[in-house]
Amino acid sequence: MFVPHTEEQKKQMLDQIGVRRFDDLLADLPSDIRRPPLNLPPSLSEMEMVRHMESLAAKDHLALSFLGAGAYEHFIPSAVWSLALRGEFATAYTPYQAEASQGTLQSLYEFQSLICELFGMDVANASLYDGASAAAEACLLALRHTGKRRIVIPETVHPHTRQVIQTYLAHSPADIVTVPRREGTTDLGRLQAALGQETAAVLFQTPNFFGCLEESHEIARLAHAAGALLIASSYPTALGLISPPGEYGADIAVAEGQPLGLPLGYGGPYLGLFACKTELMRKMPGRVVGRSVDRDGRRAFVLTLQAREQHIRREKATSNICSNQSLCALAAAIYMSLVGKSGLKELALLNLQKARYASKRLAEKGFPTAFPQPFFNEFAVKCPKPPELIAERLAKDKVLAGLALGRYFPELKDHLLVCVTEIKTRQDIDCFADLLERACR
Repeated sequence: MFVPHTEEQKKQMLDQIGVRRFDDLLADLPSDIRRPPLNLPPSLSEMEMVRHMESLAAKDHLALSFLGAGAYEHFIPSAVWSLALRGEFATAYTPYQAEASQGTLQSLYEFQSLICELFGMDVANASLYDGASAAAEACLLALRHTGKRRIVIPETVHPHTRQVIQTYLAHSPADIVTVPRREGTTDLGRLQAALGQETAAVLFQTPNFFGCLEESHEIARLAHAAGALLIASSYPTALGLISPPGEYGADIAVAEGQPLGLPLGYGGPYLGLFACKTELMRKMPGRVVGRSVDRDGRRAFVLTLQAREQHIRREKATSNICSNQSLCALAAAIYMSLVGKSGLKELALLNLQKARYASKRLAEKGFPTAFPQPFFNEFAVKCPKPPELIAERLAKDKVLAGLALGRYFPELKDHLLVCVTEIKTRQDIDCFADLLERACR
């Protein structure tokens, strides 16, 4: 495609199509939707543009980040993306023709197998868009399977996840009941009171939005006693230490897969993890890769329980999600293979220990931990000054202090949510504690 650079070239192009100015091409558009002319600098060569972008990137470099709240900074072995970005994977298209896509299908099959092992569940799909859409699809599955109308969700579930679920169910007859928290975790008494014969599912998160560990086994008991399905939302890294959803009887397990080898990048791309019990398999959304044999008896991989036509059947379809995050799923499978069982346990232990050390150091500086509950690698602290002011002051030192909780919970306007993962050193944590203390002087 020819791109004009000089004014003479632009004039020649306009003359060729019979208009005097570019604005003449927009004459039929209403004036209230036209944008004013953009004040753009002169065009740059590729070399000049690279240098310009590098100079902008240098300005945004962060020294330290203690922000979590759903997106976590973990160490990613170099081998993960060196392998995932090989041409065979990065350029492979969706496997509609299975016989020509055995490598892609096998990688997804291995991913599903690893997710089943991680969650302790029977079957997993080939991934969904992100953790929030996975949670919403789990709610839809529960409504379809039970024929009931009520979804019960504690307010300790991530606010973004709850918003996505509300959007998914906005035009359905389903009711969403929110259960209040008590000292950082779900109020079990209020949860039991919210359950009834019309409850299709209880969806809870552990570690929850505040980083606290929920009473998973008790929530499962209450949900099943009411005849409801249990949907468990997990933090994959934490499963190296805490009970997996299958161990306490979850019917559906979902998670955001970003901690499994995916870097932070302006909100994506992310990876929705979804697994369930065998009896729910035929109602599971998304794609499922199965292992079979060909006519010669050789091992073969296929898309199973999925007719492509289901994605154009509108309200009769299992789900409107008809694709998956194959490249991100592949990276997650490579990451889990490299880390291994013992490595995941060690990784989770490092997160736990470093977060405990950080909470102790921050308490010594006048930032006590807000909730008296066990937590994983994230915790809320009470601030002597407005968290927004503290975050603004630390930003000048190129440090992300955490998330001001008043944004989602007005009653916690003086609280800051802090995250500490394995990549933080003792010196990083001590420096952070000192900066917080200084910011409050």
